[in-house]
Amino acid sequence: MKSTAKVLILDFGSQVTQLIARRIREIGIYCEIQAFYKPIVDPNNEIKAVILSGSPASVREENYPNLDINSICNQYPIFGICYGAQLIANELGGKVLPSSKREYGKTQLEITQNDPIWKDIPNQSQVWMSHSDTISEVSKDFTVIAQSNNIAIAAYKKVDAIFPLYAVQFHPEVIHSTFGSKLLENFLLQICKLEKNWTPDSFVQESIDSIRNQVGEDHVLLALSGGVDSSVAAAIMRRAIGDRLHCFFIDNGLLRKDEFQNVLNTYHQFGIEVDGVEASEEFLSQLQGVSDPETKRKIIGKVFIDVFEREAKKYKEVSWLCQGTIYPDVIESVSVYGPAAKIKSHHNVGGLPEKLNLKIIEPLRLLFKDEVRRVGQSLQLPNEILSRHPFPGPGLAIRILGDITREKVNLLQEADAIYMNILKEQNLYDSIWQAGAILLPIQSVGVMGDERTYERVLALRAVSSVDGMTAEFSKIPHDVLSEISNTIINQVKGINRVVYDISSKPPATIEWE
Repeated sequence: MKSTAKVLILDFGSQVTQLIARRIREIGIYCEIQAFYKPIVDPNNEIKAVILSGSPASVREENYPNLDINSICNQYPIFGICYGAQLIANELGGKVLPSSKREYGKTQLEITQNDPIWKDIPNQSQVWMSHSDTISEVSKDFTVIAQSNNIAIAAYKKVDAIFPLYAVQFHPEVIHSTFGSKLLENFLLQICKLEKNWTPDSFVQESIDSIRNQVGEDHVLLALSGGVDSSVAAAIMRRAIGDRLHCFFIDNGLLRKDEFQNVLNTYHQFGIEVDGVEASEEFLSQLQGVSDPETKRKIIGKVFIDVFEREAKKYKEVSWLCQGTIYPDVIESVSVYGPAAKIKSHHNVGGLPEKLNLKIIEPLRLLFKDEVRRVGQSLQLPNEILSRHPFPGPGLAIRILGDITREKVNLLQEADAIYMNILKEQNLYDSIWQAGAILLPIQSVGVMGDERTYERVLALRAVSSVDGMTAEFSKIPHDVLSEISNTIINQVKGINRVVYDISSKPPATIEWE
């Protein structure tokens, strides 16, 4: 996607770099993330500000992540965050020393000098610190504009600079910095004089124009998952190229109860024709006797590719493959510490595009998950698609701990359906980011009527989150948990005990496998 103005975020490896981009997008300004070692390419003069992220690294290390600060200073306004602030100070005549006391967590920021960047921010406010080094001194070209409880230089700026340069030792992008978003907004709107022009509607129109230019009169193939990402990708492609989009949906036998037919019906109602592919036996037969979660994933991936390849050959006129890749997938596929340190591939179907001689198109590759939903609303997708919780690609295979059998899948589908239905009836579903039931590989003693039972244990998982990077367990009321437990045990023969997972991420993950 093209934009007349954008902010470039140079990533030095912070775990929360994506949050910087999210906050800027929320302000209404377009931005992109780029690894710090890549050269800045700006042939159309679209970049209007550069932000330097935090990092687990230290400028005191021998081979610390670095770039030519002087050169960037002479081309763009700069805003340094944590490590970014330390790097600017270190490279431009200041000093960075080990902290006498590591500052981590909430602290109070005190403004020491009036400045437009503090517009509508109180003189004292809560910020989030996370650093083991401290900026002990800045050069004479800079002035300190804020301090904290523990450090004298919490924020500073360059005086009489051609392009504005500001830096803060804390993390304005995290929610614990109560006026952090306002600070970023002030930098971009008050200091850099940018305008808010990033909206779902503008994205849709620009994307449609871009897709039409890219695809021309060609036909496009899309394998739907039934989730939000592929659904929005299908809707925007349909809007752009009409019936030259061809979709199919594979039943791998590991979907939720009745999901295969429900998804097909929903798309039909929305005017997108989808071919349903029944392939459950192929997947389940290959998974027989397999317990290792990574092996499960590999088997499911291989069978998916086999089925995909077979089905794709039926669409002779297709020359493009559309994927629902979103921005976090793109970012995570590149390591900020060099191209050799690959984190994960973001391609949904591996090497299939090359194997089938198809070109790739990814209409959502610049969007975060919440932005995908907002674009879906702009496209008037039905709420039953947009409000769906994230669901793992391997499906119920990684929510059945141990080996996979059709009996276990049926058992989990029934229990999971009860769980989801009660959450919806109690108006809790939409306030939970992701929920699911997990069938555990253990059995427990129970009593039903006058008989002892020895049946399976089911765990319930529900989390609150913004983007899945971090998550807190959802505090479902005890009476609702009781209703869920009683209904499952009474109606699903084979389960006699239900437990609730109260782990947060980190240290736990959202899924169990």
